[in-house]
Parts: sequence; structure tokens; C-alpha cells
Amino acid sequence: MSKVPAATNTLRILRHLASRRGPVSAMSIATALDLPRSSVYHLLAVMTEAGFVVHLEEERLYGIGPAASELSSAYVRQAPLARLAGTALAGLVDAVGESAHMSVLHGRDVLYVIEMRAAGRPALVSDVGVRLPAHLTASGRAILADLSAAQVRALFPGREAFADVGGTSPEPWTPTRLRAELRAVRARGWAVESGDVTPGLSSVAVPVHDHLDWPVAALALTFEDRRVGADEHPRLAAELAEVATRLAARLRTG
Repeated sequence: MSKVPAATNTLRILRHLASRRGPVSAMSIATALDLPRSSVYHLLAVMTEAGFVVHLEEERLYGIGPAASELSSAYVRQAPLARLAGTALAGLVDAVGESAHMSVLHGRDVLYVIEMRAAGRPALVSDVGVRLPAHLTASGRAILADLSAAQVRALFPGREAFADVGGTSPEPWTPTRLRAELRAVRARGWAVESGDVTPGLSSVAVPVHDHLDWPVAALALTFEDRRVGADEHPRLAAELAEVATRLAARLRTG
């Protein structure tokens, strides 16, 4: 028996939330973990205040918060996935001749973990350690499209949640526009952005899933529009998807 039951139960709740595909009710947490409802509500309140849990008040649901996401992204940066992806992306860059990178969701941003620049290709803003608004990047859209509607709504509740980095899009970002973009990503099977981060450059991206089918990272290729037309995007996305599938298989087998 733990000498610090509150700490133990906090970790149990976080682990339970991380194992769910979307936000859940406090009652379901209490039932699943055999904990008193009062204790669950108290611990959830503390974790919400600290940013480890998000409370969706209208739906009375709780999900993983940005602070917990930061811990997850730190694990991905240090875990074998980064080393496995580095080798796989290096081979992909050699094969297609375009620059590639891997990133993870970090709150409303994507954090770039790996960058593999192809010979003769322009420098990118997506260097290792750089954070960019997730909704503006192909990588971020690829990950967000695999989250539940409630989770996306918690991250982007209104217009004020959308940052801009001076891309070429004349239309302002709103929750409605983001939902439409993510629907298109799901229908297509991969994400794309053209000029939203850097004018003249486009990216395609796909998610990498763990054993729970959770999008733990995204792989992307970035290229110059003057050399690579939109008709080439599906082929590049298919190359990325093959690498992502291999990485997911490695994650599931350990």
C-alpha cells in the first residue's frame, strides 16, 4: 500500500485518461478505478488547475491537458521512436530527395524533434526544438485530425486560440475553419499545407500511431512549390505513410 495515496491515485487517474480515446466523465473514472467520487473530483480539480487535465464543463467530461502533453512529447523526444524515426527518415530523404521531419503535439503547437534536410534544398523554419502553431502546419493537422472533437475544441475553443506566423492565407482561422480542414484531412488520409508557414513551400504529413492507435507524432516532407506540384502530393504522402506504418509496428512490438 502506498504511503502517499493521493499521489498514487493522481497517477492512476492520469494513466486512465491517457488510455482513453477521448474525454470521460468523473463518474466513469471513479467506477473504473474504484475510487470515491469526492476524491476523484478533488484530484481532478487540482490537476485541472495545474494544466494536466482539461475540464469540458458543458459536457461534464475530463481529458488529458497541455501539461501532460508536454510530458508525453518529452518522452517521445527521448524514447526509441526518435531514434527509429531518424533512421527511417534518412532513408526516405535519400529516396525522394526532399527534406523531412518528425514533430509531436505540444499544447496548441507542434514541436519539431527531428529534421533531415535533403541536399540542395532550402533551409526550413522547422529546425529541431522549434515550435509552430499546430493548425498552420501539415504535421499539426495530421495529429489534430486523429483527436476527438472534444479534444480539438478544448485546444481551440475560439478565435483567440489561433496564432499566425505571417503565411499567405488571407482567410482568418476560426474553429469552424479548423473543423473543415480536419474533415478534409480525414477524408484524404493525409494532411497538407501550402504557404501557411513559409511562402513558396508546401508540406504533406501523416500521423504515427502507438499501440492504442493514438497519434503520438507526425512525419512530414517539405518542398518547394516551383519544383513539386500538387499532383505529386499523394505520392509523397504514400511514401510517408509507409514509413509511419513501419514505425507504428515497431512501437507495438517494442
